[in-house]
Parts: sequence; structure tokens; C-alpha cells
Amino acid sequence: MGHLVDGNWTEHPIDTKATGGKFVRSAAAFRNWITADGSAGPSGKAGFAADSGRYHLYVSYACPWAHRTLIFRELKDLTDHISVSVVHPDMLSQGWTFEAGDYGATGDDLFGFEYTHQIYTRADPAYSGRVTVPILWDKKRETIVSNESAEIIRMLNSAFDGVTGNTTDYWPEEMRDAIEEVNERIYHTLNNGVYKSGFASTQEAYDAAVHPLFDTLDWLEERLSQNRYLMGDVLTEADWRLFTTLIRFDPVYHLHFKCNRKRLIDYPNLWAYARELYQVPGVAPTVHFEHIVRHYHYSHESVNPNRIIPINPVLDYAEPHGRD
Repeated sequence: MGHLVDGNWTEHPIDTKATGGKFVRSAAAFRNWITADGSAGPSGKAGFAADSGRYHLYVSYACPWAHRTLIFRELKDLTDHISVSVVHPDMLSQGWTFEAGDYGATGDDLFGFEYTHQIYTRADPAYSGRVTVPILWDKKRETIVSNESAEIIRMLNSAFDGVTGNTTDYWPEEMRDAIEEVNERIYHTLNNGVYKSGFASTQEAYDAAVHPLFDTLDWLEERLSQNRYLMGDVLTEADWRLFTTLIRFDPVYHLHFKCNRKRLIDYPNLWAYARELYQVPGVAPTVHFEHIVRHYHYSHESVNPNRIIPINPVLDYAEPHGRD
């Protein structure tokens, strides 16, 4: 995938040779914050008011980071307040595209653009960096609020409570330190670990990523043998951040990213836990397996140069989970 340099799209991918074959994810560039009244966010981040109809999400159904935001939009009753555009699953020479019609892709509902990099340059004509989803767009100020999914879900968790009346809290203050500790391990070794394994271009880089990944899956399997959810008896953001990786593990990461020591279904507790979260009202409609499988196998030419789409196992996520 290419990237923007001073507002100009370049098709040259970011090279891993400089990092010894390791995949290194760049930090998000837009880090503003939505608050109930528009006051400043954490660490003085620019504040945007939580107004109904003001914001728009650009997502891919394939992307686990974007998937988080779709889940929170459902769980927090924000579907009538935050609109959504869905990109096409094929991410080729121009990056994410707005080709509509196939795999649930909607086109760009705001501007009619062809490519997501045009959203970035509308916000900042001189932008340099990767073009990623999700993108949380402010229709009023005509700019990107945030492209950092971990922060977007925290905004959706609480900023709009006064608009929706939904006060369910997936990041309760008394649990934040414990949640952060769990998030930290899962992010580095599993959420991002599948990418570090799949995009590694040396054996050493792959080995350094894949073994911690399965150590974490083993740790999670044991943790979930003692707890219904990651933090005990209550669902938190830690569970939803994990879920979007687990739901892709057997259809994509096991084969495509060479994370193949075990499948998710080989872990009894993790497999039942993933099914339980899938069955939470509102979540299943955010999961689009055809879009997911198409994106990974067709878009990553360096991993799958012949772009062959595998048939994949038939898995029943609606099977009773038994975790209650």
C-alpha cells in the first residue's frame, strides 16, 4: 500500500528493510477529542462537541481497528447519530477506495471521492503518512477528528451519553489501570502481533512476533477459564478490542499471516468467549466475513502474490456458547 507525501499520493510501499524485516505500525496523526460540551480532551487535546448528526465514520469491514468503532456505535445506540461510509475491501495501488456495490461497500456518502487519501488531504492538503481507517470526520469543521481507533471508542463510550441516554460504561474509572495493563499486552503481542507475524520479511522478525502471540493466546485461554470476561463478570473495552482480532483469527490470520500453531477453535474457552461476544445484540451485523476474507487475501500481494481466495472453514458463531 502506498502513502501520502506532502499531500501527494505515492504508490511506493513503506519498506521494512530499514527495520530488519519487522513491521512497525506508525502512530495515528489526528488525535483530537469529542467531549459532551466541546471542552478540551485528555492532555489538552482539541475538543469537539458531541452533537447528533455532526460526525461521520469512514470504515472498512475488514479492518479490526475500524470494526471496534462500529461495535461501539451499535452498543452505545449511536447508529442514528453518527453516519457511516464503508470502503471497498480491495486496497490496491491507490489504497482504500470508495468503489461502491460489492461486499457492502457504500461509496463516499459525504463528498463522492474515489479514494480515502482524498479525505486526508481535504483535512490537511500537506498531509504526509499512511492513510488508514477508521476516520472520524467532523461535518461542521470539515476536518478529521481522529484516526486512532483506541481513542475513538473511548469518545463513543461516554461523550454522547447525554444525547442517547445510554450510560453503559465499558471503561469504568475504577478499572482503568487494570484494563490498560491487559490492553497493553494484547495490543503488542496479538492485535498488532498478527500483523507483525504476517508482514515480517525475515525469519527472525517472524519468530520474534509469532511466539509471543501464542504465549498470549495461551494466557488468555487460562484467564478465561477463571473469568467470564477479561476483567471478571463485566464486559469492558478490553473484551471488544480483543474480539475484533479473535473473529478474524481462523478465517484470515491462521493461514494468511502464518499464525498457525493453533486455531481459535482449538482453544475451548477463547472459542466459546468469541461466540458469546458475537452473539451480543448488535454485534453480529458488524461482522462481514466475505469482506474480511476478500480484503486480506486480495490486497496483500506481498503475502499472497497470486491473489487466490481460500475456501476457509465453515464456523458456526451462532452455536450456543455456554459461558453463562
